[in-house]
Amino acid sequence: MSEQVIELHDVSKSFGNFQAVKHADFSIRHGEFFAMLGPSGCGKTTTLKMIGGFEQPTTGQVILEGVDVSSVPPHKRNVNTVFQQYALFPHLSVADNVAFGLRAKKVPETQVKLRVAEMLDVVRLGGFATRRPSQLSGGQQQRVALARALVNMPSALLLDEPLAALDLKLREAMQIELKRIQREVGITFVFVTHDQGEALTMSDRIAVMNEGVVEQIGTPDEIYNRPQSLFVAGFIGSANLLPGTVRETTDSGCVVELLNGQRVAASNRHTIGGKVSVMLRPERLHPVAAQPADGFGLRGTVTSVTFQGAWLRVIVELPDGTELSAEADADSDLPSLRPGNEHWVAWSHSAAYALEGWPERAGATGLNVDQVDAGL
Repeated sequence: MSEQVIELHDVSKSFGNFQAVKHADFSIRHGEFFAMLGPSGCGKTTTLKMIGGFEQPTTGQVILEGVDVSSVPPHKRNVNTVFQQYALFPHLSVADNVAFGLRAKKVPETQVKLRVAEMLDVVRLGGFATRRPSQLSGGQQQRVALARALVNMPSALLLDEPLAALDLKLREAMQIELKRIQREVGITFVFVTHDQGEALTMSDRIAVMNEGVVEQIGTPDEIYNRPQSLFVAGFIGSANLLPGTVRETTDSGCVVELLNGQRVAASNRHTIGGKVSVMLRPERLHPVAAQPADGFGLRGTVTSVTFQGAWLRVIVELPDGTELSAEADADSDLPSLRPGNEHWVAWSHSAAYALEGWPERAGATGLNVDQVDAGL
């Protein structure tokens, strides 16, 4: 059996003159939790619909378990889909909702009852079999929808932002629950979301999409710490992006001269003379009392210190007006960490990562409201 359950071969999708997906070419493995992540309108849901059969590709092939299903309708593909709206039958009990697909396939009733009971135990709703959907919470309704989709044991389960309607605390709890269920049943999950935290928490691999293009596919660690483009760096979490030019290479990376003339050390290499942006994640950039080693710190004016529970969010403005976001422990013994004071921020060698190109706006990606809003 092939390791891949889903393969997209140079798949594109156009609606009139608008190209929603451009040359998607990747595969998804058996038993993998695979997320498609990106802002609204990036093509992730269209890609999911082509895998599920709700849209047909304009060009390219969708392969399911080695078979070209590009023109096969949804009900003839061995995949199930869970949408934002769970579409449970209000007049049926939880058990009957879960059993619906099995009965439609004429599975013997003794097997139906056994498989429904097993699946309700997997989603931790074994004691809710006789209840109606209206008697359940949002999270419980979602788990019923999952059980109904999984009880047929599809090759893959497709999930289109299923947590979007839940409140924050429940959404966070369901992230852990979804991953537990996926591991227990061993079925491939393909999860569409615009929420970076969801993707990083649950996924084995993530495909980041932007304007119809798959910008990068990798593990959460690769996507977060070693992005391949400025878009990925800025979209995944928060980042400080500092444009400059590579002036020299070293055994452990390169030295970048920023536009303001200061030099910083990056942990990866680029060609001398190349235009790059140094990425520093806020959680790896910290205010310090003493001047750090050359290349591993910057000095600016503290403009904001915000209490965030276990840590402080610190905004520092460099002499050229660039704003940096940094973090400090809530109990940091730094009396000078006050708005209006000048302060050093520092990082370890591995924290600074250089990317090709310059950003549209230098500094912290999470501080410009219009920029964040456009990304979502």
